[in-house]
Amino acid sequence: MTLPKPPFPWDLTMDEELRQFEQLKLKLAPVWNSMTQRDDEPATSVVVPSLSLDQAELRRLAGSSFYEERLLFLLMRLRNPRARMVYVTSQPVHPMVLEYYFQFLAGIPTSHARSRLTLLCAYDDSPRSLTEKILERPRLLERIRQGILDKDRAYLTVFNSTAIERKLAVLLGIPLNGVDPSLNHLGTKSGSRKTFKEAGVALPFGFEDLRTEGDIADSLFEMRKRDPGLKRAVVKLNESFSGEGNALYRYPEESSREAIQGEIRQLQFSMPKETSEVYLDKFARMGGIVEEFMDADVKVSPSVQLRNSPDGKVMLISTHDQLLGGATGQIFLGCAFPADDEYRLTIQEAARSIGQVLAQKGVVSRFAIDFLACRNRVGSPWSIAALEINLRMGGTTHPFLALQFLTGGGLDESTGLFHSPSGQVKYYRATDNLKSEHYRGLLPEDLIEILTINRLHYSHSTESGALFHLIGAVSEHGKLGLTAIANSRMEVENIYNHTLAVLDRETAVGHPSGETLRG
Repeated sequence: MTLPKPPFPWDLTMDEELRQFEQLKLKLAPVWNSMTQRDDEPATSVVVPSLSLDQAELRRLAGSSFYEERLLFLLMRLRNPRARMVYVTSQPVHPMVLEYYFQFLAGIPTSHARSRLTLLCAYDDSPRSLTEKILERPRLLERIRQGILDKDRAYLTVFNSTAIERKLAVLLGIPLNGVDPSLNHLGTKSGSRKTFKEAGVALPFGFEDLRTEGDIADSLFEMRKRDPGLKRAVVKLNESFSGEGNALYRYPEESSREAIQGEIRQLQFSMPKETSEVYLDKFARMGGIVEEFMDADVKVSPSVQLRNSPDGKVMLISTHDQLLGGATGQIFLGCAFPADDEYRLTIQEAARSIGQVLAQKGVVSRFAIDFLACRNRVGSPWSIAALEINLRMGGTTHPFLALQFLTGGGLDESTGLFHSPSGQVKYYRATDNLKSEHYRGLLPEDLIEILTINRLHYSHSTESGALFHLIGAVSEHGKLGLTAIANSRMEVENIYNHTLAVLDRETAVGHPSGETLRG
């Protein structure tokens, strides 16, 4: 291998980086159009599934480095026999994990797909973003460059876009298929609230752009003045994810500002080891919001996934009902597709309005919008409020990619329903949080054997079955991801529960108790 060639990360001035990034943006539209309008165009996808998020928050996520495996569903792009992919990870992907995915590429020989995949690794499991690790390794950077046959037909796909992903795109000489990092403020909790107001979409009463404990107290006081019967509020960190930066505030009986501020140190946190001192320090560092806690007899949290094209077109990807848990009921545990019939079209319409505002501001690629749907009794109308925008891929991205990966079908935007090529409407339930102490020690080989013996694979003939991800995390963390796909919600639940029962039975061998502990 020849020595790496300039530019290196240290060669770029900020002005030059920004100039080249703007030039590369112009290349995204033709690549995007050729790949979305025709499925036989030659192109190279460079996938860097880096979780470039607040690292203190990310360290709390068990097996976070293995979350880089979630985007392996993008291997579906290799269905195009002229497509190539460069996929980079922090740690090596087990060969059996790759074989597991390749078997589902119907009509494409595994050897042919494998020859068009360049799999690279930083061999660095430190708790930092993958992009940082790549930028520290000029020779790895050069290997990625060598995997790109034609820079005019290539783009960079990332989990989320920050300044370091912008630098990586410039160093590779290909456009970033993601949000311009200069627009990331639109996806903070404060930025989300401002965007909802601009789009004319309902949102909880509250205040944004807060920074200090005094700001929190002032906002809580004003909210109580507006609604003397308000019992609870939610404090949220601007840049948290999966609900882990949300804290529940309970109002005291007395409504004075002093009494209200005195209860701030009694916040109930979503994460069990969080403390008031640490939380408020993070709040001062990244800012946040305070919102009313919307009480209702029935509450659900649906979400809408969208994609904006480089020319400003807003496209619906999917809707989900999010499955939440944790101490405050705000931690993302999984999702069900599609969102309920009773409010699916309502949230789609609201999401499109928000997407149009974001498109006007220049937001490109995938993003998601979380909502709250409330009603006080069965049969009464649903009240819909927008909660936040996630300008990145999230926990609902990869299960939908899995559905596309397996079926080759598509979404009917008028109904929000997904149809396989046979015309069958598809449903699924997915989670990243299938956890058990009994799973610890399972090698990928062991898991694949269990799935094979018990016929837990997805079947192309029935268009139903289970698909696993995060397989690399199972041995160390006892953690797996699962997507159960079927032709009705009831079938999905049956497959999901059957899969859990099989795993419990198979992994209980050698343990003194058959009990399973799940996170």
